[in-house]
Formats: sequence, C-alpha cells, structure tokens
Amino acid sequence: MIQRFIELGEGYGDIFEICELARTNADRLEQAFIMYANHNDKQVASLAISLKPVGDSKFMPIYLCREGIPYNAEKPSQRLAIFEEALAQLNVVPNRFEIKHSSIFSENNLYYQYLIGILRLNHYIPPMH
Repeated sequence: MIQRFIELGEGYGDIFEICELARTNADRLEQAFIMYANHNDKQVASLAISLKPVGDSKFMPIYLCREGIPYNAEKPSQRLAIFEEALAQLNVVPNRFEIKHSSIFSENNLYYQYLIGILRLNHYIPPMH
C-alpha cells in the first residue's frame, strides 16, 4: 500500500476543498485527523483526511492542510470548526494527536515519512505491503 500526502493550502478555500473532498468521497473516507504542533510558542493545527484506494489500486491519498491554522483549545478557529462540522455531518470522528512541527525537518519528504510512521504505528492507515 502506497500512502502519499497531497498538500492543500491553509486558507479558507483550502478548508472548504478538504471538506468537499470528504463529502464527495464519503464512501472512500477512511480516517480524518486533527494534528497539533508547537511552533514559536504557539500551537498550530494540521487537518487531513485519508481515502481508501480506488478499485485494485494500491494508492491511498492523504489530503492535508498543513500547520496554517492557529489552535487555541478555549477559542477554536473558524477553519477548524468548519472541518469538524463537515466531519460530523459524515458521522466521522477525527483522530486528534500532537506531532512535531515540520520546520524541524530539513525537507518536507522527511516530515511526510515521519507522519506516515505515526499513522501506521497507531493503525490509522494500513502497513506497506
């Protein structure tokens, strides 16, 4: 199974896009994620969804809005609320966990390998076969 991140942006349009991807692919929606990271003493959130492979394909896309959403537990961002509302309409509970910020990795590929490892280790996505 090949899992690959497909990075969207971090603005409102990108949040609406990831929500629409979840809705239009509701039958393929595998998991949803809200991942938190600390950066310069502030918490930021990344939002992601993973989709089941199509047909006999061994490709699992993971759409990601990376680290552009300020996170405050007491006053959630409107972008986060939009994502959570879309998931609630689909009866999907997002997996929430803390991760390292991508800025500590020398390149994005290493960061994505780190995330794949976390997702596999926690059985959120299947192992590579």
